[in-house]
Amino acid sequence: MDVSTSTLQLSTGDGDMEAFEARPKDGGSYPGIVVLMEAFGVNDHIKKVTERIAQEGYVAIAPDLYHRESERTIPYSDMKKAIGTMNRLQDPKVMDDVGAAIAHLKGQSNVKSGAIGVTGFCMGGRYTYLAAAHHNQDVKAAVSFYGGGIPMGEPSPLSRTGEITCPIYLFFGAKDPLIPMDQVGQINTELTHKKVSFSMKVYPEATHGFFCDERQRYNECAAKDSWEKLKTFFAQHLK
Repeated sequence: MDVSTSTLQLSTGDGDMEAFEARPKDGGSYPGIVVLMEAFGVNDHIKKVTERIAQEGYVAIAPDLYHRESERTIPYSDMKKAIGTMNRLQDPKVMDDVGAAIAHLKGQSNVKSGAIGVTGFCMGGRYTYLAAAHHNQDVKAAVSFYGGGIPMGEPSPLSRTGEITCPIYLFFGAKDPLIPMDQVGQINTELTHKKVSFSMKVYPEATHGFFCDERQRYNECAAKDSWEKLKTFFAQHLK
């Protein structure tokens, strides 16, 4: 499916936030997907993912969660800077940013306002989990890729599990040094206890960042399998 892309400015409480949007070129009506970035910003990889989602028949938007920072994209080689920038984010403000992206999608004439999903990678995977709880009136399906720190924060996303009302799919790598398997088990237990509709896939040979083909950590088998699962999941719950 052919798509068009554009860079938008969305209004937030802290000024304008840039967002990258991709949408099908034809005049149909589509579900909307918010794509939440890694710790490296809305870079070429995140833009490519946003376009791939749009090609499947969605209006997809990736808000720049670093819009309050002077440097908004960070090279994969500079992990220290990425972590420092990520750690300056505040969960309530990020949820405001996600809310601005959702409101934008709902205001588009070619978006089905009752069919909004969210997906994210790395820190965006954590914020996907949090958005499923915080924006539970709007988010109808969520897919989280190696969301680190879900049990962390005050309050943590994990502590808000009971607020999640949509189905959620979570992907992890068993060899991920940033997300211990006991943390994955903790998330599984809490989702089960709170009776959330969820699926979880742990890839035995994958590590953190396995979906990104611009990094050495890329795992082709895990990336392809999780992409197919994402497509099926969103189609089932949003179309």
